[in-house]
Amino acid sequence: MEKGWVKVFASDRPYETEIVKGMLQENGIDAVILNRQSSSYTFTIPGQVELYVPEAQADSAKNLVTQHNNAPTGDPYELDEEENDEEDHE
Repeated sequence: MEKGWVKVFASDRPYETEIVKGMLQENGIDAVILNRQSSSYTFTIPGQVELYVPEAQADSAKNLVTQHNNAPTGDPYELDEEENDEEDHE
């Protein structure tokens, strides 16, 4: 990647990277995807799809990515685990 760009997210699932890119763009952050996956090896050795932003926007982007990663997914099993964790702390 060229100088002046910072990697803020990586995944072996291209669709996930596209979702994060869209979220960043909705918040006014420029983002580009660099696909390091090799189609020959995706089933045995998955590569990463990386998301880069300009250095000047990196802190904001990292905060948004952290919020995205900590957001509930709506998975009922995940919600049950969160409730159990809260009960354990009481």
